[in-house]
Amino acid sequence: MKFVTFEVDGKRQAGIFKDSRIIGLHEASNGVIPEDLMKIIVDYPRYQPLIEQCHNGGYTLENVRLYAPLPHPISIRDFYAFEDHVITARGKRGLDVVPEWYEIPVFYFSNHLAVKGPGDVVLRPDKCEKLDYELEIACVIGKEGRNIKASQAKDYMFGFMIMNDWSARDIQAQEMKVGLGPAKGKDFATSFGPSLVTTDELSIEQGKLDLQMEAFVNGEQYSLGNAKNMYYSFAELIEQASRNVTLYPGEIIGSGTVGSGCILEQSGREFLKPGDRVDLSITHLGTLTNVVGEEDAHGLLSENGGDSL
Repeated sequence: MKFVTFEVDGKRQAGIFKDSRIIGLHEASNGVIPEDLMKIIVDYPRYQPLIEQCHNGGYTLENVRLYAPLPHPISIRDFYAFEDHVITARGKRGLDVVPEWYEIPVFYFSNHLAVKGPGDVVLRPDKCEKLDYELEIACVIGKEGRNIKASQAKDYMFGFMIMNDWSARDIQAQEMKVGLGPAKGKDFATSFGPSLVTTDELSIEQGKLDLQMEAFVNGEQYSLGNAKNMYYSFAELIEQASRNVTLYPGEIIGSGTVGSGCILEQSGREFLKPGDRVDLSITHLGTLTNVVGEEDAHGLLSENGGDSL
C-alpha cells in the first residue's frame, strides 16, 4: 500500500493512494480507522484488513495538499551507509575513510520536529551560502523491538519513503571541527514523501532494495544511483540502531546519501539558491519535490513545488 497524509477542506488525515485517487481511511471506514497514520502503524495488524476493504470515493491528487507521510515522527536516525558517498565526500575535504567506518554503521539524530513534505518551501538558513540536498531512502519501523538481529529485521520494517537530508555545508563544516557531529548544519529541515510504501510492495533481499535513485535540480539530472549499493543493509542498520535500545513504531531509519547523491560530491556545480527546485525520485516510491526559499523583508518566497506518486 501507498500511505499518505493529506489535507482537504482544512482537515488533515491519513489515506492510501489507489487507482489514481487518494482515499481517506477515516471516512471510508466510517470512523473506525484513525485519522493519524502513526496510530495506524502502531496497531497495523488490526487495521490492515479494514484498509484493504477501502475502495470507494476518494480525491484526485490535484484537489488535496500532501504532507510528509509522518509529519511528526518519533525520531530520525540518519546513517552513513553508502561507501561511494563516504569516499567521495571525504575525499573532497582531503580526508581518507577512517577504518572504523568499515567496522560499524554510524548515525546521527536529526530534528524530528523540522519535517517538510512534498511541495513545501525549504528555507535556506541565515548565513548559509552552501545549501545542499541529499538523496536518501528511509525506512519506517513498524513494531517495537530491542536488540533486533539483522536476520529478523525485515519483520520490523513497515515501509519505505524518499528522504531529503537538507544540509548547510558551510555551517556543517565549521561545527564538525569540534568533533561532535552535525547539528545546526542539518537542524533546519528534512523532507519525506510523497508516500510511505509498505514492504509487501517492495522486493527486499538480504535487507537491501534494488531501486533506482535520481535527483534533479531545475529539471537537470544531478544524481543517479541505486539503493542496492548500500555497503550496510537496512537489516544491519536496524540491528545497530536497536542495540541496547528499544525501537518503536514510527521511528525513521535513514540510509545516508547514495553515491553522487549531493552537490558536495560533484565538481563544477553551484550550491542551491532561493528559487531552485529539487526533485528526488526513487523507483516505486514516487517523486519528492521542494523549492528553496528564504526569509526577506517581504516574507517567505512562495514558489510551489509538485507531487508525483
